[in-house]
Amino acid sequence: MSSVLVSSPVIFPLSNSKSKSSLWSPSRRTISQLSVNNGDDIIDSSSNTPRLITFLGKGGSGKTISSVFAAQHYAMAGLSTCLVLQGQDRTADCLLNCKIDSSPTLCTRNLSVVRLETTKMLLEPLNELKKADGRLNLTQGVLEGVVGEELGVLPGMDSIFSLLALVRLLGLFGKRARKNHQNDKFDIIIYDGISTEETLRMIGASSKARLYLKYLRSMAEKSDLGRLAGPSLLRLVDEAMGISGNPSQLTGTISADIWDNLERILERGSSGSYQFGCFLVMNPNIPISISSALRYWGCAIQADTQVGGAFAIPTPHLDVESVENLKKNLYPLPFACIPNLAVDSPQDWNAIMMNNSVEGARGLLSLPASQKVSSVIFDTAKKTPFSCQVSRSQRSSYINIEEDQSCWWKRGTKDESFLSHHKCKVR
Repeated sequence: MSSVLVSSPVIFPLSNSKSKSSLWSPSRRTISQLSVNNGDDIIDSSSNTPRLITFLGKGGSGKTISSVFAAQHYAMAGLSTCLVLQGQDRTADCLLNCKIDSSPTLCTRNLSVVRLETTKMLLEPLNELKKADGRLNLTQGVLEGVVGEELGVLPGMDSIFSLLALVRLLGLFGKRARKNHQNDKFDIIIYDGISTEETLRMIGASSKARLYLKYLRSMAEKSDLGRLAGPSLLRLVDEAMGISGNPSQLTGTISADIWDNLERILERGSSGSYQFGCFLVMNPNIPISISSALRYWGCAIQADTQVGGAFAIPTPHLDVESVENLKKNLYPLPFACIPNLAVDSPQDWNAIMMNNSVEGARGLLSLPASQKVSSVIFDTAKKTPFSCQVSRSQRSSYINIEEDQSCWWKRGTKDESFLSHHKCKVR
């Protein structure tokens, strides 16, 4: 049942209140090319597909501050931006001086904010499923006894429904989602999740989901149990989601169409990895924060997403030498600093964004994908990464990422001193 529940594109309840109507006004700005920082950096927004940006780092390193900073940057640059938060931490509320609810709320010009709450996100798709079951009478009324508030406490529900909320905002559900959520259109979506590990799993989930969908389809079409129960379950899903567009009958052809449409939904997610951008965040005063960020760099590459740069949130007494050493450790990633903001009081964001000290951070956020450095090239056949600086003739030397994910992007080498220091092995 859970697999059917989470398939609904209906995630956010739509408010009819007058105060929220301005959020979805047709005055939303669409920009083909936007110049910021005196025209030196360009954000390409010519595509109708939003871009998802998230920040990776150890807890307490400043991911929420970085997310709010980035959201303000893109919003002030004229891009329609949505900051998506998860969890009960109220840091963003204080920084933005705005109450963040479970429905998207317009905080400032071009900037909308929403806090994902699993229980509320679960109720609407469950109601859609109950309505479909009422028309088809497949469960003989048993589904009516399921209480959505009780399902919200089950393990994994937060990640599942957060993923579906992001998928809906990115428009990967296709025509049905666009029809039901015409107003939910953004250029940039910034996601501040509960943990970096869960965020990376969500980003890399689409390709794995396609594989298991093929297994499930094969079992449904070839096994006796699948041929018996599959058509009924497919019809229930189709009634709730409107996948086939003609759910009145369920012939073999329509059943195959539903499977094909489900595969296309997952294909859009897996083939659109360019839509996802990640940045590392660290506290330069805490060594474990730096080492964790380096490891997440390796994990992000394995999740098939690009790390566009690294941010540090330094304290005032951080010396220049420490910053330079940090840049060397992060090479070839672009690096910039974000100001260490007080999280217990609202901020004057106009003054912050006009300050010369944030030019580097804003420039890094505005860097187009074509100018970002690819830190590694991944050999899918051997499941092994190697540095982009290694020539084709040298690619016989590989570093085993299973030993230590914090060092393998550095270089392909057989230097024993380097390998022993980083606890790596050469294949």
